Amino acid sequence: MPTWSRTLDEAGVSDPLLRRDYTEQRRLVARFARAEYMAVRLLLPAAVVPDVIAATAFMHHSDNLIDQGPLEERLKALESWEIQVKDAFDGLTDQSVLRALVHTAGRHAQLEGHVQAFLTGAPAEVQWEGFDTDDAFRRYLDAYSHPAFMLIACLLEPPAQADAYRTGCRTFIESSQRLDFLEDLADDLGTGRLGLSQESLAAFGITRAQLERGESSEGLQKLIGHQVELIRPGLVASQSLADLVDPRSRQFMTALVSLQQIRLQKVEETGVSLLRKSPSKPIAASLRVLARAYLAARRAR
Repeated sequence: MPTWSRTLDEAGVSDPLLRRDYTEQRRLVARFARAEYMAVRLLLPAAVVPDVIAATAFMHHSDNLIDQGPLEERLKALESWEIQVKDAFDGLTDQSVLRALVHTAGRHAQLEGHVQAFLTGAPAEVQWEGFDTDDAFRRYLDAYSHPAFMLIACLLEPPAQADAYRTGCRTFIESSQRLDFLEDLADDLGTGRLGLSQESLAAFGITRAQLERGESSEGLQKLIGHQVELIRPGLVASQSLADLVDPRSRQFMTALVSLQQIRLQKVEETGVSLLRKSPSKPIAASLRVLARAYLAARRAR
C-alpha cells in the first residue's frame, strides 16, 4: 500500500491546500468507517483513493447536518447546505470537505450530477420517521440511499456497462439499507424512527408501540429472520458487481459485499436483542476478508 503522500501524488493532487483538504477527509472517514476505509486504501488503485474518500466524507458530512435536531431545523440545514454546495461548484467555498469534492468532480465529470441527485433526494432522509409499506421504503431508497451510494460507486463506474452497473448498485444498496435498519433498530427507536415498515410488522403480529416499549416476541424473531432472508439474496446477487468494474477495483467490490455479509451474520446472531443494542463490530472477520482480498489483488497485478 503506497504512503498517503504518494497516493496524493498518483492522484495528481499537488496543491498544498488541497493536499491538506484530502488529508482532513481521510482522517474523518478513517474514524467513522474503519473497515471500509481500509478496503479503499488497500484495494483500490492509488489514483482513485483520494476521490473515493472525498465523496464518502461529503456524504457523511451531509448526513450529519440533516440527521440531528427538530425537523424544521434539519430542513433549514439542508437548504443552507444546498446553497453552500452550489457556491462551492461556482468556486466559492472555505470548507475543506467541499474543496476536495469539487476538485474530485473536476477529474470525474459524472460526479456533479450524482451530487445534485443526492441533494435532491435528501428531504426523504430529513423527513422519514417510518414507512407504511415496503413500497414506501423502496421509494426512500430510490430518492436517497441509492443516490448516496452512487456518489462513491460512480467513481468506479464502467462506461460500457453503466446500466447494468447502476442496477447492480441498486440491488446492493437495498440489501445494505435493510441491514442498516436492522443494526440500528434500538438507536432509531430511541429517536422516534423505525426502518421496518408497518406492513412488515403487521405480517408478524407486531406493533410499533410494542417495539418502542422494548417488548421482544416470537413474532419479532420471525420478522428479523424474514428481513435477513430478504437481504441475503441481494448480497449474493451483488457479487456480480465485481465483474462490472475495472479489474483493478474488482477485489475492492468483492470485499465490500463480503463485509456486508459478515455484518448480516452478526445481525442474525443478535436476534431480538437488536431491540436493546446494535451488534458488536466483526473486527477479526473483517480483517480476514481484507487480507484475502489484498493478497488476491497483489497476485492479479
